[in-house]
Amino acid sequence: MPRIMIKGGVWRNTEDEILKAAVMKYGKNQWSRIASLLHRKSAKQCKARWYEWLDPSIKKTEWSREEEEKLLHLAKLMPTQWRTIAPIIGRTAAQCLEHYEYLLDKAAQRDNEEEVGDDPRKLKPGEIDPNPETKPARPDPVDMDEDELEMLSEARARLANTQGKKAKRKAREKQLEEARRLAALQKRRELRAAGIDVQKKRKKKRGVDYNSEIPFEKKPALGFYDTSMEQYDAQEPNFKRLRQQHLDGELRNEIEKMERKKDKQKIKKKKESDLPSAILQTSGVAEFTKKRSKLVLPAPQVTTFLFSILWFAREFVVKTKVGFSHSHPFFFFFVHKCGLWGGIFSAYSRSGMTFLAC
Repeated sequence: MPRIMIKGGVWRNTEDEILKAAVMKYGKNQWSRIASLLHRKSAKQCKARWYEWLDPSIKKTEWSREEEEKLLHLAKLMPTQWRTIAPIIGRTAAQCLEHYEYLLDKAAQRDNEEEVGDDPRKLKPGEIDPNPETKPARPDPVDMDEDELEMLSEARARLANTQGKKAKRKAREKQLEEARRLAALQKRRELRAAGIDVQKKRKKKRGVDYNSEIPFEKKPALGFYDTSMEQYDAQEPNFKRLRQQHLDGELRNEIEKMERKKDKQKIKKKKESDLPSAILQTSGVAEFTKKRSKLVLPAPQVTTFLFSILWFAREFVVKTKVGFSHSHPFFFFFVHKCGLWGGIFSAYSRSGMTFLAC
C-alpha cells in the first residue's frame, strides 16, 4: 500500500523562512505558487500561517489592562465574533480567543479558590494540534532528513532566480553568441598573422531578393518567330536608384528652402548695388520713397471761346434782370449748340438770379 502524504502539522523554522522569502518574491496573492515550495503545506495553510503568526504587523507583546477591558467588553457585545473583534483590539482572532479563555479560567479559579488540575484544552501525548499556524515554529534538527534538504535546495534555486526562465535563456544565448564571435575574431587574427588572408564570407540571404530578381516570374513560351535580334527603343528603368521622392516630386519644404535661398541671394545683390533700399527692405520699414517726376496737368475741358460766351450770357442776364429755363432759346443754344452743360452755370450763380442747373 503506498504511503499517503497528509499536508499539515507543526511548522518548522525552515518552512517559516522559506515562506517569508516566497512572500517577499511572489506577494500575498499567489499562495498556490508559494505552497509549491513547501511540500508538506497547502496554500490555505500558508496563508493562515502568514496572517496568524509571520506577518510583521502582528502584535506579540503582553496584553495590557486596557486591551483586556476592551476584549471583555467587545466579547459581551459580540459573542463568538472574534474576526470582528480582532481588528478593533489590534490582535489576531486566535490571540483574542486564547486570551479570553485564559481570563475566564483565571476568574473561575479565583471564585472557586481551587487550583485547576489538567486543562482539557491542552494536547495530550500523541494528539495532533488542530491549529498549528498560531503556534511558534519547531527548531530545526541538526541532521535534517533528505526530503527537507531537497525542499530547501529547490526553494533556494527558485527564489534566487529573479529574471525568469525566458530571461535566463536569452542571457545564456547572448553569452554563447558573444563567445562564438570572439573565437571567430581570434581565428581570423591568427590566420592573418600567419600570412593567410581570409576574407569574411557574406551571408547569403534566404528568400527572394526583390532588388535583383522578379518574384514568381514565368517566362512566356517561345513563339513561331525569333525575336531575340529585335531592338527596343524603350530603356529599362533603373529600379535600384528609384526612390519615393522621384515618384512624389519635390517636397514643399524643399521648395520653400530653395525660394528662401534665392531671396537671400537677391538681397545680397541689392545690397551691393542699392544699399539704402536694401536696408529699408531688410529692416521691415513700410515707407517707400518714390522718385520725383514731372508735373503733368490734364488738358483743359473748356476753351477760351466758351468762357467768352459764358461771360456774354452773364452780362445779358444781369442787364435784363430776367432768368431762363430749359425751354429758353439761350439755354438751347448754350447747351446743345455750344456743348455747355448745366453744371457750368451753377458755378456762376449769384444771389437773386434764376440760373437753373440740369
